[in-house]
Amino acid sequence: MAYFRTIIAICAGLSLSACASIDTATRNAPLDAAGLEAGAVAQPEVSVATYNIKVSRGLRVSEANSYYPMGDIVWRGDPIGDRHAQVAGIFDTAMTVAAERAEGTMPAQVDIEVLRFHALTEKTRYTIGGVHSIKFKMTLRDPETGATLMEPRIVTADLKAYGGSRALAAEQQGLTQKVRITRHLENVIQQELAVPGSTTDKVTKLVNGLETGTQI
Repeated sequence: MAYFRTIIAICAGLSLSACASIDTATRNAPLDAAGLEAGAVAQPEVSVATYNIKVSRGLRVSEANSYYPMGDIVWRGDPIGDRHAQVAGIFDTAMTVAAERAEGTMPAQVDIEVLRFHALTEKTRYTIGGVHSIKFKMTLRDPETGATLMEPRIVTADLKAYGGSRALAAEQQGLTQKVRITRHLENVIQQELAVPGSTTDKVTKLVNGLETGTQI
C-alpha cells in the first residue's frame, strides 16, 4: 500500500507541475516574449487615435559650422529658418506614417517631446561624418481621458551619418540627411508603438527599408 501511495503522490505532483507550466505561459501576447529586448514591455499593440509633437523653444539651436557645435538642435537639411519648426515637421511626417502602420487594438494618444536633434554640420558631413544623435520622450495616453496608459520613456534614435565621398554618393541617390532621418524615425516610432522599450541605444547603421550595405 505504501508503494501505491507513493506512486499516486508522484503522479499528482507531475499533474500539478504540468498545470503550473501551462498557467505561466504568456496568454494573448502580441510577440514572443523571449524575443523582446531587455526592458521591453509586452502589451497589446496600439492604434494611434491622435498625436502631439513638441519641440520646446527652450532647446538651443546652433548654426556654428564646427565639428561638434554646442546645442540641442543642429540641423542643416533645410534652408536657414525656424529650426524648431523644421524638426517638428520631420517628426510630424515620421509620426504620420508610423500611425498609419499601427494597426493594434488599443487606441492611444501619442505624445512626443523632442529632447535632442543633433545632425551634422556642413564641416562634419563633408569630411569625417559622424552620428545623427536624436532623443525624444514618448508618452501613451487614453485619447478620451488623457490618463497615462504607460509611463513616459526616453527613446534614443541615433543613426550613423555619412561623411566625405560617401555623403556625396548618398546625396546623388536621394539619400539626404532629411530622407534618412525621417525614414529612420518612422521605423523607431513604429517599433516603440508595437513593443514599448524595445529600441536599444545602439547606433543604427543602415535605415531599414531604405538602404542596404551595397548601395553606397
